Order: sequence, then C-alpha cells, then structure tokens
Amino acid sequence: MSQLKIYNTLARDKQVFVPKVAGKVGMYVCGMTVYDYCHVGHARMMMAFDVVYRWLLASGYEVEYVRNITDIDDKIIKRAVENGETIGSLTGRFVQYMDEDTAALGILPPTVVPRATEYVPQMLSIIGKLEQKGLAYKTEDGDVNYAVRGFDGYGKLSGKSLDDLRAGERVDVNTGKRDPLDFVLWKAAKESEPLDAKWDSQWGQGRPGWHIECSAMSCATLGEHFDIHGGGADLQFPHHENEIAQSEGAFGAPMVNYWIHNGFVRVDNEKMSKSLGNFFTIRDVLKKYDAEVVRFFILRAHYRSPLNYSDVHIDDAKAALTRLYTALNGIELGNEPVSIDWDEAHARRVRDAMDDDFNTPLAVAALFDLAGEVNRTRSIDAARQLKALAAVLGLLERSPQAFLQAGSPDAGEGGLDEAAIQDAIARRAAAKAARDFAGADAIRKELTEAGIVLEDKADGTTWRRT
Repeated sequence: MSQLKIYNTLARDKQVFVPKVAGKVGMYVCGMTVYDYCHVGHARMMMAFDVVYRWLLASGYEVEYVRNITDIDDKIIKRAVENGETIGSLTGRFVQYMDEDTAALGILPPTVVPRATEYVPQMLSIIGKLEQKGLAYKTEDGDVNYAVRGFDGYGKLSGKSLDDLRAGERVDVNTGKRDPLDFVLWKAAKESEPLDAKWDSQWGQGRPGWHIECSAMSCATLGEHFDIHGGGADLQFPHHENEIAQSEGAFGAPMVNYWIHNGFVRVDNEKMSKSLGNFFTIRDVLKKYDAEVVRFFILRAHYRSPLNYSDVHIDDAKAALTRLYTALNGIELGNEPVSIDWDEAHARRVRDAMDDDFNTPLAVAALFDLAGEVNRTRSIDAARQLKALAAVLGLLERSPQAFLQAGSPDAGEGGLDEAAIQDAIARRAAAKAARDFAGADAIRKELTEAGIVLEDKADGTTWRRT
C-alpha cells in the first residue's frame, strides 16, 4: 500500500507524511479577510485544501481542520467607515457570502472556524512572551514590533537571507523601528478609528497586526506544534515566515511539520488583478458556469501548479465532466452508500495519485479510464465504483439526469424549460406514431438548435442539454 507524500515547502521536497499522533491530523489554513466577495484565487486556495482534507479523511485519519477568518485589519476598518456601518456588520455579511460560495462549490466546512476578534487575549499573551524574550519592543508611537534579527531562523521557509531583504520592497520605513525589517505585532489605536477597532492592552489601546492573528489562532486551536499549515503561495513570505518567527520565538519549539502552498491563478496567461480588469469573484463566475464544472476545472490542475482561468478551459472542463456523467446515465445505482473497493485497479491508481502529493490530474485520468469501462460494459459495479471514487474529490454527486438536463446559469429566459422540452418530445412521439417522420425530424432539429439532444431508448426518449 502506498504512503502519503506531501511536498513540504520548508524542506523543499516531498516527504512521507507522519502525523504527530498516529491516526490524527491537525491542519491550519489561512482563510479569508472578510470585507469583500471571494474571488477565483480564493476559490483555488479553499479547493486545494478541501481536497487535502477529503483525502486525509478518505485515508482514515481523524482531522481537526482549522481555517480562520480575519475580521479585523486596515482594509476592513476603511470599508466599514466608508459604508457607515460597524465592523461586525460588514464582516458578518461577507462571512455569509463566503459560506454560500464555498457551499456552492462543494467545499466542506472546516471543523473549526476561529475569528481573529475572538482571540485577542491569546495574541496579547504571545506578544508578552516575545517581549520577555527580547523579541518584541514598543516604539515611540505606541506600536509593538517584532525584532526580526533576534530570531535566528528567520528566512528558513522562504529561503530569503536577511541581508538580501530590502525594507522598501515590503515595509514602510518607520523611524520607531530598530530595524527596517521588523514588523508590527500590535498597532496603537488612532483617534480617528472606530471604537470597535480598539482593544485594551498593557501597551495601550490598539489592535493586533495581521501576522500575530494566525500564530494565536493556530496555537489556541491545535497547540504550539501541529502537523500541517497551508495557504496560498503569496503567503509564504512574509506572512508564514512571520508566523514561524512569532510562534517559535515565543514557545521555543518547532511550530509546524509540513507547510503546504497552492499555486497562483492566472487569467488567459496573465496574472489576475483588478488593475488589469481580469479579476473575477466566485459569484460572477457562478452566474455563468455550473458550480461543479468550476470545481472540476480547478481539480484538473495540480494544486501547486499555476491555474490558467479562461472561458475556453472552463468550457473544456464542462465537456469533460459531461462525459463522466454520461457514462453513468441510464444505469440504476440505487440510493444506498457505496464503499470503494481499493483493491480494484482504477481505485489503486486514484490512491497512488492522491498519495503522491494530492495529484488530482492523475486521479481524474483514472476516473476517465473507469468511465470508459462503464461505457463498454454497462457494469453496475463499475458504475458504482466510478461514482464512489469521484465522490472522494467531491464530484459526480448529482444524478446524471440532474446534471445533463441543467441549463447554464446565464441561459436566462431564452432557454427551453423542462415542460417545453417534454411537450416537444410528446409531439415528436405523436408524429412518429402517425408516420409523419418529416414532422418528427423537424421537431428534433428545433430541439437540437435550442441546445437539446434527444436519445431514443427502448423505454422511451430522454434528453440532455449540450
């Protein structure tokens, strides 16, 4: 039986996964900063770790999956003030939108969803420990900063040398800092900021810096040392590097055994950004495409590779997913849960692919080969195996007819509804019965032009959308 191997960013290599406690996994993933709608890049990150979570569960692990919510930071305060609303009102609304988007994409909810504002005491405790160890200091303007050069291991995750880092590239030079590389742990409150952005502390009123939030939430939920920490590749430096400095500096022990980072999203081979006008929210995408098609599109790429978003690629994903559903169409599988036969050849291929750093492209290739066998044999056992294996990836969980007959979300009022299609099928059947074959062919042609494909079978005519 294969062993799970994970590409560990810290080691820069694939490593056999050995959890701290046999049979149990603690995983922390940096989640959303909730002041706006989630975009395709967020979907890619959450999908990557949904796959990791699902595979760990399928492998028999008991998983404590923590994905945090950042509900206090500069952008949140600015947006709330602009809107004339409380911070809690703003963040609560966008948490709800995020949950709706992730549910639509079939992303399982984490087991724990901590919010930064609920863990300020734990953040203050860690900052206090860092100050006692000489790794934190208060500046003249009231901020509390981390003394980067006091931590020997700084740069080990990103591979960056302290001497190579230049302050102007990533921090605003602040005269209160001892070193331009130092970063803020506690921000002193400004008179202009709303009251719900201020907490009392031994250093005066203020609020936490972004990096300390995740150190505190991961420690509070999983302990000072845990198995897996994940997030987008853009978080590797400085956010995750700073988390290591904070946590290991405070507790004097390794923080995480395996660091996992997913790749970037590009749009038509250009980096996704608002300035380029190629920035898409999940909600915008789901107005145009079926949510499972979007999920399948993301899963066809390995989580560490760049994901190139384009209409052409999603249309191709739709056609491919349609082939999988078509293989199951017409086979009565029943409603009882189906267990996977892991000794079967295609299942072994899926397991080997997923155990090799969650290689979903190879796993999906095995699904297509199994679908080919289902098409050839119409075997109920093979069809059940296909459906069960796909479910591990969050795919093929609808009935084939529900998927094949679903219209595009952006079809609008112009598309034929089910009643109109069934009426046309009935009129065609009547025409054939009356031996009016030209009339029957004309009805089929009308339906074809409307994007409806008819399939005549011994027990009647079924239909699907192109």
